[in-house]
Amino acid sequence: MTLTDTLQESLQAMGANRLRTALTMLGMIIGVGAVVLMLAVGQGAQSMVTESIASMGSNLFIVLSGSSTSGGVRMGGGTVPTLTAADAQAIDELPDVAAVAPISSNNAQIIYGPNNWTSMIGATTPPIFDVRDWAIVSGAGFTDNDVRSATRVVVLGQTVVQNLFGEEDPVGKTVRIKNSPFLVVGVLAPKGQSLDGRDQDDTALIPLTTGQRQVFGNQFPGMVRFIMVKAVSQQAMDRAERQINELLRQRHHIREGQDDDFTVRNLTALAATAAIATRAMSMMLGAIAGVSLLVGGIGIMNIMLVSVTERTREIGIRMAIGARRRQVMIQFLIEALIISLAGSLIGVGLGVGCAWLVAEFVGMTVVVTLASILLSFGVAAVVGIFFGFYPARKAALLRPIEALRYQ
Repeated sequence: MTLTDTLQESLQAMGANRLRTALTMLGMIIGVGAVVLMLAVGQGAQSMVTESIASMGSNLFIVLSGSSTSGGVRMGGGTVPTLTAADAQAIDELPDVAAVAPISSNNAQIIYGPNNWTSMIGATTPPIFDVRDWAIVSGAGFTDNDVRSATRVVVLGQTVVQNLFGEEDPVGKTVRIKNSPFLVVGVLAPKGQSLDGRDQDDTALIPLTTGQRQVFGNQFPGMVRFIMVKAVSQQAMDRAERQINELLRQRHHIREGQDDDFTVRNLTALAATAAIATRAMSMMLGAIAGVSLLVGGIGIMNIMLVSVTERTREIGIRMAIGARRRQVMIQFLIEALIISLAGSLIGVGLGVGCAWLVAEFVGMTVVVTLASILLSFGVAAVVGIFFGFYPARKAALLRPIEALRYQ
């Protein structure tokens, strides 16, 4: 008997019990569909975190001013101005530092014609575009000369542009920030949301000196709110952090044993921790959904055992007229595999469809990858063979005489 003949007999046997075959297949459909959907949700969350990390920039530190104590209550970092633009210049000279940008920021209203929008105004220096890996899609950024001259120029984020200008090109136009006219010289590339959900495109960047002298009215000349630092490489992060701490302690005359009046945070490490947590969640979702596959496999074994019992006399007749044990075993394995693979195909379609519905109506980011589909399909095939092996072996080991006597 050829493999084609065995396959035809398997299909005939399954067709004789269509409802039972369909119900057995249902376990694999639900299992594979759940795995595809859960992996898509997990991959989507991981993709969002990866995009947020990339949008922040690479190898980043943020240096915050010190904390204050009022009435016995300790305030958070940044409540006391302890950092200066000179600190940023000194940090920029460290061997493991690639770029540095001091920043003073506050919310302010931006007006263009009849439109207005309140956004985060960041007063900084030109290296900010390198530190944040922030491209300019239209116009140009401001220059060191603009910082020295306290020029009233501004580079706008995408959210600000959309709310003030719509489809109009903002470059060359004049906006008002706190009643002062600013020339728009550039538009930033979109970055999307940060890890904490903040819209990174809802910003406007102006020269540091312009912000301190004309917008914020800094009562502490030269002070900045925080400093962003970019290390030369991922491998140099630890060295750069030690160098920054040592330099600032020396510049701020902090003696041994005294607390720092600044805080250095490794943003890349925080982002990497979030990415690890998201990957763990993705794996957990896949494992939970995988339980459905296990249940589906147990259902296949259960139904195949029932099928062996019902067809004991048929097996005896086949073996009495010359069928070998191997052929009987292959037939039952093929039946289990067909149920598993057919259920897998339908389950993949169900999982992809549910993922589309989640993305369309719930608004979650889902990513269906070919790898997740192949993984689900492969696992389902293994489950079918594994749980179909015992019933197939049981059928093959039946003795022809006893099988013929079975009622």
